[in-house]
Amino acid sequence: MYILFVFVFISCQQDKIGFVDNLELMDGYQEKKDVENKFKARAEVMNKKRDSISQAFQLEYQSLQTKAQSWSQKKAQEELGLLQQRSQFLGQQLQQEEQQMQTEGQTEMDSVVSKVKKEIEAYGKANGYTYILGGGEGGSVLYGTEAKELTGEILKILNDKYNK
Repeated sequence: MYILFVFVFISCQQDKIGFVDNLELMDGYQEKKDVENKFKARAEVMNKKRDSISQAFQLEYQSLQTKAQSWSQKKAQEELGLLQQRSQFLGQQLQQEEQQMQTEGQTEMDSVVSKVKKEIEAYGKANGYTYILGGGEGGSVLYGTEAKELTGEILKILNDKYNK
């Protein structure tokens, strides 16, 4: 009788499992959109800056070439060499700025992903889930019924908290 009771008790105790579509969740999360837009705008500014510097150097190079026709070959080479050094230096500075911007963007995006994971965990604990699986591209859910999908609920919680 005791064994039957244990068997019935164990079989009634089922894990509560749900899943989220990772792509849908991240694509719908307003903070992620804001971070992406912020860095897209910074990248556009950086591209304009690079283009502007490139145009200025092109004009300076053309002007120098015209002047160099009346100079000695040695002086012309020196002046063109100095211009090339300045160009390389500015190029390196721009590259460093771009790398710093990419690092900052990745750090902010990592923070967003961390918030999402914490919210999923909090939701799971608060609602008695044993497992919440990740679906979508690269996820581990190949099939799930709509009743088990939690993406919309968690996305609403995330966006509500972010908008406060």
